[in-house]
Amino acid sequence: MRIEKDALGEVAVPDRAAWGPQTERSRHNFPVGPLMPAAVIRGLLTIKQAAACVNVTSGMEASVGEAIQTAAKRLLALPDDQLMANFPLHVYQTGSGTQTNMNVNEVLAHLAGEALGQPVLPNDDVNRGQSSNDVFPTALQIAAYPAVGRVLAAAARMTATLQAKEQEFARVVKLGRTHLQDATPLTFGQEVSGWRATLAQDAATVASLQKQLAALPLGGTAVGTGLNTTPERTAAMVAKIAALTGQPYTTMPNKFHGLAFHSELTVVHGALKTLAADLLKIANDIRFLASGPRGGYGELTIPANEPGSSIMPGKVNPTQAEALTMIALRVLGNDTTVGIAESQGNFELNVYKPLIGAAFLESCDLLAGGMTQFDQLLLKGLTVNAERMRQLVDHSLMLVTALSPHIGYARAAKLAQTAQKNGQTLREVAIAEGAVTAEQFDLWVDPLTMTNLDQK
Repeated sequence: MRIEKDALGEVAVPDRAAWGPQTERSRHNFPVGPLMPAAVIRGLLTIKQAAACVNVTSGMEASVGEAIQTAAKRLLALPDDQLMANFPLHVYQTGSGTQTNMNVNEVLAHLAGEALGQPVLPNDDVNRGQSSNDVFPTALQIAAYPAVGRVLAAAARMTATLQAKEQEFARVVKLGRTHLQDATPLTFGQEVSGWRATLAQDAATVASLQKQLAALPLGGTAVGTGLNTTPERTAAMVAKIAALTGQPYTTMPNKFHGLAFHSELTVVHGALKTLAADLLKIANDIRFLASGPRGGYGELTIPANEPGSSIMPGKVNPTQAEALTMIALRVLGNDTTVGIAESQGNFELNVYKPLIGAAFLESCDLLAGGMTQFDQLLLKGLTVNAERMRQLVDHSLMLVTALSPHIGYARAAKLAQTAQKNGQTLREVAIAEGAVTAEQFDLWVDPLTMTNLDQK
């Protein structure tokens, strides 16, 4: 152990640790819950790198500024598991993220000081007039913007697969279902087109909102007034962050809003929630249509990725659908968390920042990963059981809908009721009761024609 000092006194810090006394205090004061996401740490390191670059032009000793930048670059180059060895703090800490901001300040000061052979101070040199209150939410948005991009990329791949399935099964007729009851026919391609269009629309909505995350609240410092910085310094830092990340970051016009509210994260997460809700529906549709193989719908066959049971040999379960539906539920829960946390800003500061960031980033990671594995391990290998689909259509009573314009609704309904009561097909009853001839039935009750597939 080594002894270091902060404003409250002496603290024993593990000798090999790159962090300092404030991090060590927090490590013991807040030991509960998940670690701060690595993406947030990377966001903070990017801010510190940009700040050191700008600070050199406004009075900081060049060697100190360059050492801080070099230390930030070294850390950013590490894979997450190695990076996070330096950042042991948890999400459930102060609501402003101050401890994690100081963790980053202390680590950079330690590494820069080692390189220079002279002390580098975490507050005066690395932090240098910044406040956790504006730096931490800026780091959240720097982490969130590309995370949303990964969700959009996964959605685009899944949409492309659905479009291919839509075309592959464009003319495979199947039974429609409404209210969990038989309905008129459609093609499986048409059914898939609904999934594809929904996913594409959800992604378009997310993409249209993503740009809100590009306006950074940096420069508000403690309460939004910008004390201890200048608009020019803030503009230079944001421009440097944009250059370092390759993302279109700009300066948020009203910093009071940026510190006290996190509406941008809340709005975008709301769109992610909608995406999750629709993925839940699509995954459920697929797994129910694939149920069986003999006691269920049996219309689809899904890939057998692993044995489905420890006791029932030969069982295949819709595990990818189950995983995606669990992911969807987690995202729906995260949306409640984000929304309530957003509402809890007190006066000039929202004090739920780490929770909002962790929930948001978890949703992005889950959606991006979940859609990717669902696409690769289920959708791409999805096939139809055309014979089963045809059998269900042929025995459907709702084919009577095509007769209704010719024989009237009441008579058509009676035919369907009689067929159901006697266990006969609609064709058998309609011909036996003289409602139509065999030729008329075959002309008017054509399942493919009923789908309006070729209607211009």
